[in-house]
Amino acid sequence: MSTECELRLYAPKPKADECAKAILKEVKRIEKRYNYYDPTSLLSRINARQTADLDPETKYLLQRAREFYDKTEKLFDITIATIKECYRHKSLDELHDCLRRLTPYLGCERFSIKKNKIFFDNPFTKIDLGGFAKEYAVDRALLEVKKRKIKSALINFGGDLYLHGKKPDGSPYRIGVKDPKNPDRFIRYLELHDCAVATSAHYERGYEIEKERFSHILKGDITLASATVIAPKCLEAGVWATASTLRPCIDAPYRRVLIY
Repeated sequence: MSTECELRLYAPKPKADECAKAILKEVKRIEKRYNYYDPTSLLSRINARQTADLDPETKYLLQRAREFYDKTEKLFDITIATIKECYRHKSLDELHDCLRRLTPYLGCERFSIKKNKIFFDNPFTKIDLGGFAKEYAVDRALLEVKKRKIKSALINFGGDLYLHGKKPDGSPYRIGVKDPKNPDRFIRYLELHDCAVATSAHYERGYEIEKERFSHILKGDITLASATVIAPKCLEAGVWATASTLRPCIDAPYRRVLIY
């Protein structure tokens, strides 16, 4: 998933190996379907208007995305992909011209789902499931762990985690929150078990145009360096971490760690 992935499975080796292989297969399946940058992926074909047909899984993900769009007061928006390519321009004039043209086509109102099909009201709106699919993959990986009755596991896909049970010695998992000013060190530690953790941060990636730096979290509040959310599922943790980075004062339903 173009990021580092880590699995810690506390189980006999044959069971752990079988589980790891099943998780790898599932992650690759999800990545192949929803990779924004792969022109052959299902998501790319939807964006190119080459197909409108939705299988149950894709329909579920898009409906959840619409649901979170409403719950986060339109902050979590998978149609942000519509303006994503604007930040590939080499000049600020080109960037601003692109934004003027495409910003009107942002918003989950721009697509609708009827029965098992998706419909857009214009040719420009694009969808990027991005971290949403990665966090969904964490939740899917957890199902493979539970299916095999493994009682203790850590699933970490690029900093999106699920902590299943406690460590074999009975202690909780100790998770570090990075220092935004020095991502090589941790500013805080959380002791957790049986929950998901996701962090959204400005310092990880971004764009630079004419020496002006832009966060990869487009339209984010750059006064907040990072937001970490603890939730029952990784999908929810990721959504609320993103929304918190965009608007730190949002009333999130889960425990958060905000770093300015």
